[in-house]
Amino acid sequence: MSAHILVAEADERQARVLRMYLRSEGHEATIVHDGRAAIETARRLRPDLLVLDVRMPKVDGHDVCRILRQESDVPVLMLTARSGEDDLLLGLGADDCVAKPYSPCELMARVGTLLRRVKRSASAPDDSVLRVGPITVDPLRQEVVGPSGHHVACTRGEFAVLEVLASKPGRVFTRRQLLGRTGGRVSSLSGRTIDMYMLKLRRKLEPDPRRPQYLITVYGIGYKLAPGASSGADGAGPGPSPVLPVRAPRS
Repeated sequence: MSAHILVAEADERQARVLRMYLRSEGHEATIVHDGRAAIETARRLRPDLLVLDVRMPKVDGHDVCRILRQESDVPVLMLTARSGEDDLLLGLGADDCVAKPYSPCELMARVGTLLRRVKRSASAPDDSVLRVGPITVDPLRQEVVGPSGHHVACTRGEFAVLEVLASKPGRVFTRRQLLGRTGGRVSSLSGRTIDMYMLKLRRKLEPDPRRPQYLITVYGIGYKLAPGASSGADGAGPGPSPVLPVRAPRS
């Protein structure tokens, strides 16, 4: 899906690298190097997506995001060099955040995810809701309704994993696939992060997290989201479904 993407990056070398990768994905890229130009260019060109560095001269990325969010619903992917800043940036209206240093491939995955979300919203918003048994996942509103019928608060990472699982009910995803679909980096640490997401999601969605009916472990392979049954993780009968043990990634 080709899109017009505005890149606001103070580092000219990094901006050229981003433009090269975006063009290789079939996108048109416009580059600016300060916050004031980012605001003016976004207003003039109305891009499909804004990739915005937090550290921008003249007007910093925080203010750029806040100003543009008041004027339009353009998706904003922010680049930050400060760890733990995600909550602040998302509170300003950013749709996603990537910490520096990042791999261009990771950034392209995040760009693709945001563009697909926008396309779903514009073309078929009613069909975008994912329903698996009594669990409902709404990617556009970023909302989850659990088996009890109540809304369930999820972190951004938990929602991303659940959305991937709900997109293909019954399909088994490995941790590596889940990381790739959610834009994460493959590492021992991120593998453990997927396991922690599953633990927390089970506590929020399962009537008995020790005997999961929906978020199922398939031993030696990965995880799947099922409509609900009394069977255990491997389908052999009832029983607890512990999180997969963490294994070091293959080199």
